[in-house]
Amino acid sequence: MLEFLYGTPAGRLILKLLTNPKLSVLCGKFLDSKYSRFLIKGFIKKNNIDMSEYETSDFGCFNDCFYRQIKKECRPINMDADALIAPCDGLLSAYRIKQDTVFPVKQSHYTVESLLRDTALAREFEDGICLVYRLCVDNYHRYSYFDSGSKGENIHIDGILHTVRPVALRKVPVFIENSREYTVMNTDNFGKAIQMEVGAMMVGKIVNLHEECEFERGEEKGHFEYGGSTIIVLLKKNAATINPKIFRATKNGKEVRIKLGQKIGIANR
Repeated sequence: MLEFLYGTPAGRLILKLLTNPKLSVLCGKFLDSKYSRFLIKGFIKKNNIDMSEYETSDFGCFNDCFYRQIKKECRPINMDADALIAPCDGLLSAYRIKQDTVFPVKQSHYTVESLLRDTALAREFEDGICLVYRLCVDNYHRYSYFDSGSKGENIHIDGILHTVRPVALRKVPVFIENSREYTVMNTDNFGKAIQMEVGAMMVGKIVNLHEECEFERGEEKGHFEYGGSTIIVLLKKNAATINPKIFRATKNGKEVRIKLGQKIGIANR
């Protein structure tokens, strides 16, 4: 299906319709309404979701189910100051950032500069680490801060549909940039970092709870509504050492399954 959508003229025409903002708004309103409740039972069964892990199974609409609240004991947060923890559930890939590093996010490929659309900020993370957490539909879709610290305002970037092969450093045909939102953070144990949320092709609404503020490790940062999603964390050079098995898995084209609060590396002192 993806090859058809991205690789043929007819597919790209359908893609334009699927990525139309008006369609996304319409789908979102339906999934927020009581009329979407009939979808919940099948969604839970198809994805083998253990509802005993969650605070409630009584949902007013489909999106209430999609970003359901998990019981705290099911996602313990590693509070060791030296521990780099995952901000969400998902499948993790890790990349070392070089100027020409291209990494996949959803149906697109990015460099750090194209991801942020800020050349000066991207340069600050040269030789650092990019962590890409891909959330599947059955994952827990609330996300947290991976350390304590303070943050700036949320910077939103609207998605763009490309009808021709993009230029610059992208190395494959790409026809869509996903809607995304990021914030620059000053963390207690990992220095200056970026945490970004990326929406999906159709709905994938990003709901961040805070603008400029101070925050605590493990505190909820926000959630995704239906559509699947990705969290990206950028760390500066020498900020942390990542578990080597994660880099090895990425090099071999595999992702590592992790859970929110799980230790994936350590701070470099």
